[in-house]
Amino acid sequence: MSTSLKSSLNAWHLWGLAVGLVISGEYFGWSYGWDKAGTLGFLVTTVMIAIMYTTFIFSFTELSTAIPHAGGPFAYARRAFGPKMAFVAGFATLIEFVFAPPAIAMAIGAYLNVQFPEVNPKTFAICAYAIFVGLNIVGVRIAATFELFVVVLAIFELLVFMGVVAPGFSISNFVANGWAGETEFSAGAITGIVAAIPFAIWFFLAIEGVAMAAEEAKDPRRTIPRAYIAGILTLVVLAMGVMVFAGGVGDWRTLSNINDPLPQAMKVIVGENSNWLHMLVWIGLFGLVASFHGIILGYSRQIFALARAGYMPTYFSVVNEKFNTPHRAIIAGAVVGIIAIMSDDLQFNGMTLTANLITMAVFGAIVMYIVSMMSLFALRKKEPNLDRPFIAIAYPAFPAIALGLAIICLVTMIYFNPQLALLFVVLMALAFAYFSMTQAKRDASSDNAIATSV
Repeated sequence: MSTSLKSSLNAWHLWGLAVGLVISGEYFGWSYGWDKAGTLGFLVTTVMIAIMYTTFIFSFTELSTAIPHAGGPFAYARRAFGPKMAFVAGFATLIEFVFAPPAIAMAIGAYLNVQFPEVNPKTFAICAYAIFVGLNIVGVRIAATFELFVVVLAIFELLVFMGVVAPGFSISNFVANGWAGETEFSAGAITGIVAAIPFAIWFFLAIEGVAMAAEEAKDPRRTIPRAYIAGILTLVVLAMGVMVFAGGVGDWRTLSNINDPLPQAMKVIVGENSNWLHMLVWIGLFGLVASFHGIILGYSRQIFALARAGYMPTYFSVVNEKFNTPHRAIIAGAVVGIIAIMSDDLQFNGMTLTANLITMAVFGAIVMYIVSMMSLFALRKKEPNLDRPFIAIAYPAFPAIALGLAIICLVTMIYFNPQLALLFVVLMALAFAYFSMTQAKRDASSDNAIATSV
C-alpha cells in the first residue's frame, strides 16, 4: 500500500487553494464579530488581525519552502523541537481543520435554505460533505482545478456584491452604534474588540493550509511563495471591502448573528425578488464551496501526515492506489464533521453551533501559529545552513510581530471563551494520551527519515 503523494499542482492551483481555503470567511462568520464589538470596534480588530496574518504569511513561507511536507506545521515543529512539540502543532492544526468544515457546511445549508426554505439546512450540509469528500478522493489535480474555478467565481461574486450595494451605502449606517452597540468609544468597546478576535481571524483562517499541499506541488520553492503572497493580499482587500460595504447598507445589527449576512444585506438594497439576490445566493455558494472543499483537502493531508509519522493510527496513512489520495483520512474528517452538524441543537457556551465551531477552529489555529513562529526562530539558530528558498521578510521583526499578536489573541480568547478553551485542552489531552502510548509506532515510521533529510 502506498504512503506517498503525487506532485501535480502549479502556482495557479496553489493560489486558488490559498484563497479558496479562506474565502468562505468573507461570506459568513465574520459578522458575529459585530455582535461582540460593533462595526467600528470590529474594524479595529480586523486591522490588527490582518497585520498578524500578513506578517505571519511572510514568515511562514520560509518554513513551507524549506521543509515541503504534507504535515506542514507539524513537520516544522518536529524538525525544530522534536516529537512533543510536533504533537502540539499537528493536533492543534487538526482541530483547526476538522472543526472549520462543519461550520462552513452549515453556512452552505443556510444559503440554500434561502432558496429552498422547506429543506432543513442540515440536509444540505450533509449532502455537501458527501459530494466534496467524493471529489477529493477522485484526485488532487482535479480537486485543485475545481478549486481554482470556484475561487475565481467567488471573487467575482464578492465584487458584484460590493458594486450592487454601493449605491445604498451610507457611512452613517456603518458608524451608528459602532462601538459595541454604543455611539462613543468606551471601556466596553475595548472588551468588544478583544472578544471579537475569533471572528476577525475567520476572515483569514486556514490560508496556511497550502503548506499541506507542499508534497503535491510542482517546484514548491517557487510556487508556494507566489501563492501565499498573492493569496494574503487578495484576502485582505476582499475582507475589508465586504465588511465595510455590508455594514453601511442598513442596520448592521440585523446581520450580526446570522450565517448569511451578504444575501440579507443585498436584500435591503434590491428587495427579496431581485435577480441580483438570487445570483448572490447561487454564485455566493461557490465561495463557501471553495473553502469547504479546500479545507477537506487540508485536514486529510494533516491526518495522513500524522498517521504516516506514527502520531495517529497508521490505518489513515494509506493512499488510494487508483487516485493517489488519502481516502481514509478524507472520510475520517467527514465523519467528525457530520457528527458536529447533527449536534446543532445542543446549547453550549451561549453561542450558536457555528460560532462555537469557528472559535474552536481558531483555538487550534492560534496555537499552531505560535508554535510555527517559535519553530522559525529555533531553526534559524539550530540549522543556520538549512536551504531556505524564501527568506522571511523583515526578519526578525515580522515573525516577532506575528508571534506577539498570536499570543495576545490566545490569552484573550481563553479569557472570553473559558468553556471552549477547556474543551480544547481536553481534546489535546486525549490525543496526548494516545501519543504517549505509541512511541513504538513513531520509531518504526518511515517518515522519521523525512524529519531529518528534508
